[in-house]
Amino acid sequence: MVASPNIRRREKNKKQKSKIQEIILNIITDTNWQQYAKDIKLETRAFIDGHFVDAISGGTFERINPATGKHLAQIAACDAADVDVAVRAARAAFESGVWRDLKPTERKRIMLNWANLMRENLAELALLETLDTGKPIKESVNVDASSCANTIQWYAECIDKMYDEIAPNGNSSLVMVSREAIGVVGAVVPWNYPLIITAWKLGPALAAGNSVVLKPAEQSSLSALKLAALAKEAGIPDGVLNVVTGLGHIAGQALGMHPDVDVIVFTGSTEVGRKFLEYSAKSNIKRIGLELGGKSPHIVTRNADLEKAAMYVAYAIWYNQGESCNAGSRLLLERGLRDEFMALLKPWAERLKPGDPLDPSTEMGALISPEHCSRVLEYIALGQQEGASVAIGGAQVLQESGGVFIQPTVLENVTNNMRVAREEIFGPVLVCIEFDTLEEAIQIANDSEYGLAAAIWSNDINQAHLAAKRLRAGTVWINAFDHTSVNAPFGGYKQSGFGRDKSLHAFEEYTQLKTTWLELHGSTV
Repeated sequence: MVASPNIRRREKNKKQKSKIQEIILNIITDTNWQQYAKDIKLETRAFIDGHFVDAISGGTFERINPATGKHLAQIAACDAADVDVAVRAARAAFESGVWRDLKPTERKRIMLNWANLMRENLAELALLETLDTGKPIKESVNVDASSCANTIQWYAECIDKMYDEIAPNGNSSLVMVSREAIGVVGAVVPWNYPLIITAWKLGPALAAGNSVVLKPAEQSSLSALKLAALAKEAGIPDGVLNVVTGLGHIAGQALGMHPDVDVIVFTGSTEVGRKFLEYSAKSNIKRIGLELGGKSPHIVTRNADLEKAAMYVAYAIWYNQGESCNAGSRLLLERGLRDEFMALLKPWAERLKPGDPLDPSTEMGALISPEHCSRVLEYIALGQQEGASVAIGGAQVLQESGGVFIQPTVLENVTNNMRVAREEIFGPVLVCIEFDTLEEAIQIANDSEYGLAAAIWSNDINQAHLAAKRLRAGTVWINAFDHTSVNAPFGGYKQSGFGRDKSLHAFEEYTQLKTTWLELHGSTV
């Protein structure tokens, strides 16, 4: 019996995926990361109009390796003058049509080439990410750098599959609705997932035909600069992608205030998100897309699979050192389950203990900076002052390394009016709140200024689905957490922001609708 074309295609795809996974595993296990870190040459200049350049002022700022406390690099400190040059280069490229007016298949070809170059340089991109942010190298290779390439490929594949519309307006006219590139995009990305979130912005922005000025967080500029070099190598024209490095309150503000930027897309804190709304109002009423903070509730009921839930709860808060906007940082636990559930969580806390980020066996790395580490420790102390108790962890460790590491931590005896339950800690700190009924759990979950994500654990699927409908969050998982795909939109409710990253819906951030009305004379035959 001969296999059908569909079966043969599926088998081929399985083999390709298996081969990619094998390559990634080999990169992780066969690379001498310590030596690679010593040998790597770091690009620290801004990338403007197709060239790496120093800041006009000549200024730089220091970046410290958060895992060692040692000097990492001096990065170009761009200011308003550099931002203006980058925006003018982006505008000139856009108006020339050098990218915007390329045939869709040609833009697609170049972006696919870019994604392939990312895969060829996967180890370097991952190392830059780990050196900058302190995250485990295993995750930087397997998740961050790989996801960046996959996202760019996905949006490249969309380019020649997007259709405009014809409005149903009768025979007397032809009403065409087209989606056009918006112009110059300012993209401001955070330090917790630089490669992943940068791809979320650059993928749809460039696929739509825009020009971009990217402002990476000052804590994590290195991988963005490598992406820019690969973009040029792939064939993206000069001026279409620019990277301005610098401090947020200087370079970021200048980008937000610039009168020739058409849209700002920002991922970061709610506090800074408010500033970009102000910048828009004070400048040219530019469009703003915001993905902000979170305090995501993780509801676990009595009839859940507790062992599975414990694993997901652990990774939801301790993955990436807890430095995730959608981290499941509030554990809402049905009363009577606390002792059993804490016993299930403790082995995961031991497994996810902090270690050297360049060791492929490490599952939790360093926090981003000493200042941020101090802030997280202050929250742990504050929780105890408010009446909570430390059930797991709670201390800084590995001080002898020179880096900043905090144990996986659980605060129990928490109520939802405590600051540790309401404010975004952005570290490996889980707060445990008990509830008596699912109705109460939903009320607690929704009693937050944030609404980025939530989860409900219950083997009663009817109960779980009804609860999910009532949870005020942009993403709700049932019997899972942080399952994700580029084809599913991501964004929040309330003060977690508005707009959506990922999926086809992201194009709405980077395009505008145009109606072209053609009146037809003698339309009746």
